[in-house]
Amino acid sequence: MTESLDTLRQLANAVRAEVGKAIVGQDELVDHLLIALMSEGHVLMEGPPGTAKTFLAQCFARATGLDFGRIQFTPDLLPGDILGSNLFNFQTSTFTLTRGPIFTELLLADEINRTPPKTQAALLEAMQERRVTLDGETHQLGDHFMVVATQNPIENQGVYPLPEAQLDRFLFKLLVPYPDEAEEAKIVARFSVEQGPTRPENFGIEPVTEIEALRTAIAATKDVTLAQDNVDYVVRLVRATREHGDLMTGASPRAAVLLANAARARAALDGRNYVVPDDIKQLATAVLRHRLTLTAAAEIEGRAVESIVDELVTGTEAPR
Repeated sequence: MTESLDTLRQLANAVRAEVGKAIVGQDELVDHLLIALMSEGHVLMEGPPGTAKTFLAQCFARATGLDFGRIQFTPDLLPGDILGSNLFNFQTSTFTLTRGPIFTELLLADEINRTPPKTQAALLEAMQERRVTLDGETHQLGDHFMVVATQNPIENQGVYPLPEAQLDRFLFKLLVPYPDEAEEAKIVARFSVEQGPTRPENFGIEPVTEIEALRTAIAATKDVTLAQDNVDYVVRLVRATREHGDLMTGASPRAAVLLANAARARAALDGRNYVVPDDIKQLATAVLRHRLTLTAAAEIEGRAVESIVDELVTGTEAPR
């Protein structure tokens, strides 16, 4: 177990280093992507245009060696554009499956909230069960299929809010802020010399692992011990979201399972074969913020979901 955890940490450090060749000042986002990969979860990144959400996903996919697919979500996108379709072959008089871009290992769902809910829903089965059903026939996706979605803030024009069922399938919702002044200066210095399209390979980013190494790392994560008192802590924390007076909608049991899995991955990346309460606390906001809905009164008062999660983390007794 110790040897597997050491290998996992080396892999994670190598991925961080490769992504860092191009991405400036997003270390926490990269760590959350690694945790999601190790715990087989999906990630939603939200931030204003131009903050490198798409480029970060591209760099991460290349560094991890995962097959990469991208869908640019637009108002006229149809489910078949994502999943594919069965086309009739007149030469053989049979239907042939034309696979859509969802048949990959890491799928970038770019600007996912710019397409209507009918098309957004095409991802539901794939994200939950890692399979796609076309014309009554089921097609399996990879065991480690991962969606990294980006979206613009809901205040922007031309966006459709993601339905609750869709949001609940994302392990994390990560907020991508503008960089600080020093980071922005580095970005301008680094990217202003580039000519043409910005691609990960232009910055020397290369795959640093293979699928078998990833499978070994994921297996090691699943062997991390989650003691019963930490299980109870996760459950108390999630159930507290359903009882808070400023929340109209609390988190689901799925949220509790995903939070526990993510805590295992965080412990493994830290070199531990056991979860501590801080693993859960540090991930609570990213796991819960997109699952909670404020009451109308709380919105009028200007409450933020993140501050309520902080209250719940502080007010829920943690194991010693």
